[in-house]
Amino acid sequence: MFKTLAIAGLSLSSVVMSNAAHADWQLVNDKSQLSFVSIKKDAIAEAHHFTNIEGKLSERGTFSVNVDLTSAETLIPIRNERLTQFVFEAAKFPSAILTADLSAQLNTIKQPGQYVLKDLEAELDFHGNKKPLKINVLVSSAENGDLSVSSFSPVIVNSEDFGVTEGVKKLQQLAGLPSVATAVPVTFALTLKKQ
Repeated sequence: MFKTLAIAGLSLSSVVMSNAAHADWQLVNDKSQLSFVSIKKDAIAEAHHFTNIEGKLSERGTFSVNVDLTSAETLIPIRNERLTQFVFEAAKFPSAILTADLSAQLNTIKQPGQYVLKDLEAELDFHGNKKPLKINVLVSSAENGDLSVSSFSPVIVNSEDFGVTEGVKKLQQLAGLPSVATAVPVTFALTLKKQ
């Protein structure tokens, strides 16, 4: 009986150790931010952000960030509604998803310290269109295994690449503006907690 319990105990501890060794990292929404800058009248820049983002980095190096497009915050409620309705068309396309393969860099970023990862191959799935992107990120790994991942340089998202130019024009028309930029810089600072 004792031998059976000991074997069961060892088996259970092996499973626990195995799960700990193969843990994933989960994005912490209230410690993360994804921002973008809009430019109107050729000279007026305004910073905006999303309040609801989710993300995960798997032990295999699969990285994904899911952005709830209905959570855009521009500090002007009517503009939030118009952006969500006419540009993002969030009723049809509620999320934007960025994915990247960090398997080649995973062993490096597990070590405590800071690392710059340049020209990472990523893909953005936005408004029914998928486009490859090159992104540069700064990764910092804490002693407890948590990660901070932030943009080392802005990611430029062009409306024509994702079929939202007509929505931008509609927004411009409704706001009575002479111009609204159709390419926007996007930056992020993400905290991922080891599970």
